[in-house]
Amino acid sequence: MPLNINDKLPAIEILREENIFVMDSSQASHQDIRPLKIVILNLMPLKISTETDLLRLLSNSPLQIEIDFLKIKGHTPKNTSSEHMSEFYSTFDELKDKKYDGMIITGAPVELLDFEEVTYWNEMKEILDWAEHHVTSSLFICWAAQAALYHYYNVPKYPLNNKMFGVFEHHLSDNTLPIFRGFDDAFFIPHSRHTEIRKEDIEKVDELKIISYSQEAGVSIVKAKNGRQLFVTGHSEYSRHTLDGEYKRDKEKKLPIEMPVNYYPGNDPSKTPIMRWKSTANLLFSNWLNYYVYQETPYDLEQIN
Repeated sequence: MPLNINDKLPAIEILREENIFVMDSSQASHQDIRPLKIVILNLMPLKISTETDLLRLLSNSPLQIEIDFLKIKGHTPKNTSSEHMSEFYSTFDELKDKKYDGMIITGAPVELLDFEEVTYWNEMKEILDWAEHHVTSSLFICWAAQAALYHYYNVPKYPLNNKMFGVFEHHLSDNTLPIFRGFDDAFFIPHSRHTEIRKEDIEKVDELKIISYSQEAGVSIVKAKNGRQLFVTGHSEYSRHTLDGEYKRDKEKKLPIEMPVNYYPGNDPSKTPIMRWKSTANLLFSNWLNYYVYQETPYDLEQIN
């Protein structure tokens, strides 16, 4: 899929080197088609890495996509320049009058805090409420999945004794669901989190359905409102070296961290990690775009309700 993104976004050159078709906004303006409009609320600390990971996956489909990046008002990232944020990101006030075919909200390094203790929780709630009437389908990742389940359905999160860290095997509950088109019966997704949601809490909510589960990592993917909301507790968007970077960063800081499970060959951190989840990630995002966004969204975005 040609991605219609800002000509100067750093991810463009990285993706072009990977032979991914990226169309800058100048070229896209000459095509007479209605692109899908996707807004991404990027809460991850390393903004550029996350942008690249997500855009890589969103490119794997045959339609043009127009991307807007959303930031939290008044929150200054420590690991991304203010120039980058100013040039490529908009505040909610700047975007709230628009409607979108799809929305992605990423994880965030705040999971050990109660939701109400997060400094931007009120704005997060405002964005979640807005999405119900301005977005056809929303994809929530890791902390955002927990936050959205709590806000919409009062599903609590619980602290883990040890960080869920590594690449875990998952199984799907229903192989006829469009989101799993092309999936194997067993597949892998990376996890990196200190908290969890529990199966018994999800099963109390009639509007929610667990559609993927891991014996080790627990609830993996939850669906609501016929696919207008998908909650993914892991990080299928992670690149090969993301867990490696987290592990070595925490080791260097002398923080308590175990080696990521099922990741390094022979559990040797000096070796290149094995990437077991690339096909799963590509299928997950392309199926979401095709079956839950493109085939469900109205041609006239103003008809979203």
